[in-house]
Amino acid sequence: MAQSNTLMIIMGRPLIVLISGTLVYYHCSYRNSSVVSLLSDVFIVLLCSLAILGLLFRHMNVAVPVDPLEWQISQDAANSIFACLANTIGAAESVLRVAATGHDKRLFFKVVACLYVLSAIGRVVSGVTVAYVGLCLLCLYMLVENSQSNGSCLARFSARREDTISLQD
Repeated sequence: MAQSNTLMIIMGRPLIVLISGTLVYYHCSYRNSSVVSLLSDVFIVLLCSLAILGLLFRHMNVAVPVDPLEWQISQDAANSIFACLANTIGAAESVLRVAATGHDKRLFFKVVACLYVLSAIGRVVSGVTVAYVGLCLLCLYMLVENSQSNGSCLARFSARREDTISLQD
């Protein structure tokens, strides 16, 4: 039972990301809507859902255990989030500065080649399509990485299935 739960977790996260990405891709690419439109649609749906649930709970005299107005994020959590963001932006800025000055020729040519390839891809397909393909590749990578790290779990799961099939015969 624990092995099937592990398999569901391994497959679940990338699939949720892939489904969410597909919905964003549909909204932005096929409907020709902007990301701002997508975010406003999501907030409207969430607001309406919460309003309906609030009215339902009030009608049924159900007390909500947590008041959303009392939700807070700790100062340490906020500091760590922004420190991580600042470190990421700082590292990217540092790499681009070194590449722009020309001190590291190999890095400079890597950056120029990557930008040229992205420019060529951008002429052929839309940016939303490139982002969606990147998301699909990321999900595929996550699936492969999880299946390799949990290979013994998957092997045991498939062995049990084969055992049950042979017992039924």
